[in-house]
Amino acid sequence: MKKKLSVLLILTMIFAFGLTACGSDDSASEETEVSKDTAILVVSFGTSFNDSREATIGAIEKAIQDKFPQYEVRRAFTSQIIIDKLKERDDLDIDNVTEALDRAAADGIKNLVVQPTHLMDGLEYNDLKDELAKYEDTFDQISLGEPLLTSDDDYDNVITAITDATKDYNNDDTAVVFMGHGTEAESNHIYADLQEKITAAGFDNYYIGTVEAEPSLEDITAAVKKGDYKKVVLEPLMVVAGDHANNDMAGDEEDSWKTTLTNEGYEVECLLQGLGQIPAIQDIYVAHAQAAVDALK
Repeated sequence: MKKKLSVLLILTMIFAFGLTACGSDDSASEETEVSKDTAILVVSFGTSFNDSREATIGAIEKAIQDKFPQYEVRRAFTSQIIIDKLKERDDLDIDNVTEALDRAAADGIKNLVVQPTHLMDGLEYNDLKDELAKYEDTFDQISLGEPLLTSDDDYDNVITAITDATKDYNNDDTAVVFMGHGTEAESNHIYADLQEKITAAGFDNYYIGTVEAEPSLEDITAAVKKGDYKKVVLEPLMVVAGDHANNDMAGDEEDSWKTTLTNEGYEVECLLQGLGQIPAIQDIYVAHAQAAVDALK
């Protein structure tokens, strides 16, 4: 009888120790305390296409939040037209940049990291810089992250990301065409630079065009016709697959990229995927946010 009691006592102690150990693991995995002094504001142009917004902008924001659990990640859009449309159609409230900055100040944020999802250092990025300059005395520190295509490494990483994402279409019979937005700013050269670099990397069936600048659709059509292609794959070189991607690129209108290239005799396939959906692109924005965080004193 004594032996049975001894065994029972030992088993009870082991069970109790196991529960204590589990309790220790739970306490060790408590959520990281969120700083009340520092926040990250992710600034995007925005889109009214709900599915694309969450798959692209939302995915970038989540990747940044996962990297920096100690900071609150906030959202702002630069397009007031999109903000107003989302409010009227979906009763969705999204701050513009001024509202987001005022809200951060009112909430007692002292150090603000601003990470844009812009493609380049263009008009919108410079407008953001100008807006932030007005708040230099409002916050202790404001650190602005770089847009997607800034350094040579950025170009290399973007080329790897977009060619990996379209590798199933990379063959001699297919031209892979990316449609960027384009800008009147001097920074529009990034499209030509990207074309030069992607061709130099051996992807001579990849083409970079723009919907509102150069290279134009006419330029792209002429370039594609020089090759011996049977098929053209179209994809936006934009963070989101929004209005330009769904209408200017993949729409059925007479002047859309799909219609134009179909009329040239090509089989055309449209990939309605924004750059923000690609994990490797998200990683670039996270790296830029990391540099902006590191710049805080």
